[in-house]
Amino acid sequence: MAWRGTAAAAAGSCRHLVSKCLHTTVGFLKKTGTEHQWLERHLKDPFVKAAKRQNYRCRSAFKLLEIDDKLQILRPGLSVLDCGAAPGAWSQVAVERVNALGTDPAVPTGFVLGVDLLRISPLEGAVFLSEADIADPRTLRTIQSLLPAEKVDVILSDMAPNATGIKELDHQKLINLCLGLLSLSRSILKPKGTMLCKFWDGHESRLLQNRLKEQFQDVRTIKPQASRKDSAESYYLARLYKGK
Repeated sequence: MAWRGTAAAAAGSCRHLVSKCLHTTVGFLKKTGTEHQWLERHLKDPFVKAAKRQNYRCRSAFKLLEIDDKLQILRPGLSVLDCGAAPGAWSQVAVERVNALGTDPAVPTGFVLGVDLLRISPLEGAVFLSEADIADPRTLRTIQSLLPAEKVDVILSDMAPNATGIKELDHQKLINLCLGLLSLSRSILKPKGTMLCKFWDGHESRLLQNRLKEQFQDVRTIKPQASRKDSAESYYLARLYKGK
C-alpha cells in the first residue's frame, strides 16, 4: 500500500509548493484560484508561522503537541514508532517528549523510529527508515531489529494515502491503512501500549473504531485545534492495548 506523511499529502510537499510559489513569480501568476487560496491560507496559518519560529519541520507538530499536552501519551523512556513520519515533525516532538537524546539525565532515555515511503531528512535522536513500506514484511523485520526490545510503547500514525480527490475512495484507503497498522500492532506493540492514528471521516470510520475497541480498553476521538476546521481529519487515540 502506498502512503506518505500528512505534509506531503496536501497539495504535494508544503515546502516545495511554498518555495516554488514564492520564488517563481510567473509561475505564481499562472496558478489556479484554488492553489492561490491554498497558498494564501498556508502563509497566514498561525501554526505554520509557529512551526517556523520553533523550528518544527511542519505545522502538524502542533497536533501531536496538543494531544500529548492533554493526554500524556509520550513520556521519558518510552519507545515510539512514527508511521508516515515525513517530513519528521512528529518525530521531533517524540524525541523531545521521550528524552530520546538523553538531554535530561534524571529521567529514562527513550527511542524514536520513523518510517515513510518518502525520504526523511536525518534528525538527531531519531532513527529513520526512508523509502520503506510499512506493509512490507521486510520492513517489519527491519523495524523489529532496530527496536531496543523488538516492540514499542506507542505507535503514531499521521499516514495518508496519495489523494485521488474522490472523498469516499480516499477515506476508504486511509481506513485500510489504519486497519493494516492495527494488524501490525500485534507484532510490535507492547501490552498496555498506545496507538494514535489519523482518519478521515466517512462511512467506514465506525468500523475502524470498533476494531480498535476490540484490541484496546480505551478508544476516543480527537480533533486537535491545529487540524483545520474544514478538514475531515480526526484522530483515534487507543490506549491500554490488550495484546500479549
